[in-house]
Amino acid sequence: MDNFLRYFIQDIGMVFYAFLDIFSAIWDFFVRLLNFPGRMEIIKANESEFTRTDWILLLIANIALIALIVVLVILLVKLLKRIFRFRVPVKKFEEMEKQVKNLQRELIRANYEKDKLLAMRLAELGGKPGEVELPEEEKEGEEAEFSSANPNRNTPLSPCVDPTTSRFFRLTSVDNFYKTEYQHPVYDNDITLPQFCERFRNFAASKLHLYYELKLIRHFIAAFGTARIIILQGISGTGKTSLPYAFGKFVQKDSTVVSVQPAWRERTELYGYFNEFTKKYTETDFLRTIYESNYYRDPNLIILDEMNIARVEYYFAEMLSILEMPRQEEWLIDIVSAMWDNDPCLIENGKVQIPNNVWFIGTINNDDSTFAVADKVYDRAIPIDLDTRADAFEAEETDAVTISTDHLNAMFKEAKESYTISEDTMAKLEQMNEYLIANFRLAFGNRIMKQLKDYVPCYIACGGTEIEAIDFMVAKKVLRKFESLSLGFMKEELTKFSTYLDKLFGKNTMSICKDYIEYLKKVN
Repeated sequence: MDNFLRYFIQDIGMVFYAFLDIFSAIWDFFVRLLNFPGRMEIIKANESEFTRTDWILLLIANIALIALIVVLVILLVKLLKRIFRFRVPVKKFEEMEKQVKNLQRELIRANYEKDKLLAMRLAELGGKPGEVELPEEEKEGEEAEFSSANPNRNTPLSPCVDPTTSRFFRLTSVDNFYKTEYQHPVYDNDITLPQFCERFRNFAASKLHLYYELKLIRHFIAAFGTARIIILQGISGTGKTSLPYAFGKFVQKDSTVVSVQPAWRERTELYGYFNEFTKKYTETDFLRTIYESNYYRDPNLIILDEMNIARVEYYFAEMLSILEMPRQEEWLIDIVSAMWDNDPCLIENGKVQIPNNVWFIGTINNDDSTFAVADKVYDRAIPIDLDTRADAFEAEETDAVTISTDHLNAMFKEAKESYTISEDTMAKLEQMNEYLIANFRLAFGNRIMKQLKDYVPCYIACGGTEIEAIDFMVAKKVLRKFESLSLGFMKEELTKFSTYLDKLFGKNTMSICKDYIEYLKKVN
């Protein structure tokens, strides 16, 4: 035992002295490296023999030595920082690990609830948990059959559902109102479009003290027969929001005002989203209005106030695509992927129908605080400028009306059949199209021609003239594209085009186009 201890002490002693030698060598290295007094003595001993070249080399050598010392110190400091940085967040890492474990438990619980719901659905459909999943096509057919055949499904004829038990609180409340309290109004289906425009103008003036020119009212109403999206643009204070607000009061169906926020970028800002943790759907005023509009036939406006304070082509992209569908039955918004028994009555296969009694009105301020609206938005809309305020006038007391969308659409349809654009005007438009192609490389697109053929008859039916409607549409849909050209070098061409309009349509016509051309010449 004593012999082993003697050996062990000697062995450990050798290791200890080896470590001491290492640290001693490192210490000796730094002492010699930083021994500037010793270097000065060597220099003094040899300075009498140094030439000019020797002094230069000596200076270079010392600069290199100092640089080496600085680099070593920096590396040492960085190494120490990394060591301490690695050691400090250990407690934070443990806290994060606990949070991750908690989230994993929540996810497992959510998946468990989802599996229970799927098991219940399979049991109701006659299947068994664990069966092979159906292909997507069969799934859709199965869901449709389940929706119509399931006796527990909430329908317009079934008893009211307690909104607190539904994931759609607001939409279920809408269902309950129309099941128990709503009474269908008696519509005035004898009113004509000229009367409608006149009465709307007088109503706004007499009841709301809002004053608009009759031409503006005609443009606004005619736009309803042309597109689902209407853009009201102009300087602040000219009544962009007040106009659709007054219309809602006039038809006794208040317009819904949706205040667009700068951070809006995606569809959930408009339609809401389903929260997987609360198992509730976050509903928006936009979604509620579209859903509720399926219950009645009154015309309804949704106002997107300050529409371009965020990028319209981002948050409104899906709606732009939906409204391009040729058949109104295809105007469907995806809300949820799977149906629950107590979901709102009018949600079918997870989709909400956009009815044909809804129009979207966007108000736009063209200033530095907003985004430019993309061409694809303008192309699908009817833009109306509100740059001036109309003078107040004495209007006779006018009451609100009760008009159905069916009657309004029937009047627009009759107008399109009765007031088609004359052959002479179509020939002039074709000549102007060729002139624009030759001189500005711009043309009437198919969408613009369709809108023009719809808008002009509707405007005439509202009490206007064909040339006024042509003037308005050419200025707003065609000449607006001039803004993308380098007009600073094309002022002469613009002047010639203004003269060409006088020659083609007459000197005292096309005033909106000519005013717009003069505006372009001034700002470029």
